[in-house]
Amino acid sequence: MLVDDHPIVRHGMAMLINEEDDLAVCCESSSAAETLGQIDRYQPEVAIVDVSLQGASGIDLTKTIKEQYPDLPVLILSMHDEGLYAERALRAGARGFVMKQEAADTVLEAIRTVLKGDVYLSNRLSSKILRALVDGPSAEPDRFGVDRLSDRELEVFELIGRGYATRRIADALHLSVKTIETHRAHIKQKLKLGNATELVHRAFHWVEAGNGAR
Repeated sequence: MLVDDHPIVRHGMAMLINEEDDLAVCCESSSAAETLGQIDRYQPEVAIVDVSLQGASGIDLTKTIKEQYPDLPVLILSMHDEGLYAERALRAGARGFVMKQEAADTVLEAIRTVLKGDVYLSNRLSSKILRALVDGPSAEPDRFGVDRLSDRELEVFELIGRGYATRRIADALHLSVKTIETHRAHIKQKLKLGNATELVHRAFHWVEAGNGAR
């Protein structure tokens, strides 16, 4: 099952998968809202989910799938940097994380790995997690404070850092302007920022430091 709100991306992924003798796409979805019904109808063996979706994020959708369909593995396929989102995806219940920028063979390897019941992570991320286990969480302190943010707030924070205005963020995440304004207020509160200027400044420097999507 493919879950992505960009039809062209779904089409490309479907072509890649359907060319394989042992893989086939049984259904597609563009939003979290229609995904659950598709699962009931088609009973896929794996769900490939993008982080950014209409309405609920892919991370939130993964949590829901984990609760309602605990035997259905989820592979997160995203443009977002794995160093930022992969651990959140795993905590939500995903069985793997692969970036859209990876080669086609890597994406197919990730799908097959998850289908076998194993966890797929890149060598880069596996090494990072192992270092954290050995050195402890203090080895890489979160100097920007983003660990306090929810998954959706983190998406909003990243887009702020990339220069998106509120309306553009709302359009990108398929949410209302009022909802984005609420997220901005929560982010300022959690990061102890006094005003919108401080929020933009913090977000810009966070993205500049290499933490945002690539």
